[in-house]
Amino acid sequence: MLKRKYGDRSGWKRVIDRQYAQSFIDTKEFRGYITLLKTIKVSEPLYVNYDGKEVCIVDDGYTWLQQFPLEKNHSVTTMFDPQGNIVQWYIDICKENGIENNVPWMDDLFLDIVVLPTGEIFEQDIDELEEAFSNQLIDKHLYDLAWNEMKTLKGQIINQNFELLKLSHHHKEILEKKLS
Repeated sequence: MLKRKYGDRSGWKRVIDRQYAQSFIDTKEFRGYITLLKTIKVSEPLYVNYDGKEVCIVDDGYTWLQQFPLEKNHSVTTMFDPQGNIVQWYIDICKENGIENNVPWMDDLFLDIVVLPTGEIFEQDIDELEEAFSNQLIDKHLYDLAWNEMKTLKGQIINQNFELLKLSHHHKEILEKKLS
């Protein structure tokens, strides 16, 4: 069974006080849902480690933008610090994106790509995909889909033509207007 992740992250206990907005966008560059979670107060900051570099991805005043492109096999979460600087892009490879009870979601296919503002790229959770395939949680079609999507997106990122990364600030601005 795939894990369904919702854009409002309503079950995230670390976030004590929040603001949330979402919208549907249908433009030449992007067709799908975007969500914005602003963490007013968190119980404790969250840090991740990439090759010995500690990166804070959530704390008081951080903003998470999530883009759910329709008919695509990925979702992008852009983490911003309180000053509006991008901390990282986290790309989930997924089976599909959709909407339920007016909240966007994605069905996670385990593999992830992290892109830092420095241009560094990290592949995440390969072991989880392999384990899911070995334990027959996913079939060969979904396994291949995940790897093909990872390969395609990595190529686009390296060639600097993965449009969702370029749209992060613009999409954030759209949703911040809804919060004010």
